[in-house]
Amino acid sequence: MARILIFGGHGKVALLLEPLLAAHGHTVTAVIRNAEHEAEVAATGAQPLVADIETLDLGQLENVIAGNDVVVWSAGAGGGDPSRTYAVDRDAAIRSMEAALAAGVLRYVMVSWIGSRADHGIEPDASFFPYADAKWAADAHLAGSALDWTILAPGTLTLDPPTGRIALDPEDGGAVARADVAAVIAATIADDTTIGRTIRFGGGVEVIGHAVAG
Repeated sequence: MARILIFGGHGKVALLLEPLLAAHGHTVTAVIRNAEHEAEVAATGAQPLVADIETLDLGQLENVIAGNDVVVWSAGAGGGDPSRTYAVDRDAAIRSMEAALAAGVLRYVMVSWIGSRADHGIEPDASFFPYADAKWAADAHLAGSALDWTILAPGTLTLDPPTGRIALDPEDGGAVARADVAAVIAATIADDTTIGRTIRFGGGVEVIGHAVAG
């Protein structure tokens, strides 16, 4: 069983992931910004850890990560303020990667988005551009690192019930239930063949475990 640290531990996907991991016997720590969310996170079986990842420096992040086996980045600024989007989705994410290396915690799973590519096609004056730009910068840094990384890139997230099935590289927007994204993360952690891969997916008919095994 592994010790798993989740950044963005109160996010909609993370709250669905935490009980999956706890049910498999993993020790789960969920980093959250708001202490008012501690009880909700603890109810999932995870241990809440209150810390503001936007302001933690490299050494502080290293202390948070040290002693774990896996880092899951599921944090984000949530759009809106471009400067905060860059601060969290790009800068804090990259700091967490460097901190994981410094702490000797090599397994790192990034929750990204299906369009995260150098040629994402979002115009610079579009409101979505800072997010697209920040996520691509973080993903590119991770892919060039010495970490044992996996980038998970789901399509449009829904609140539909889980299906347990996905499609790789969908041609449409890749709408997928958040519960299935959580299951993909759990399956990825359990399968080392996912290391060094970017997995783009949406809802579909292939069983998740088979799909991520490539």
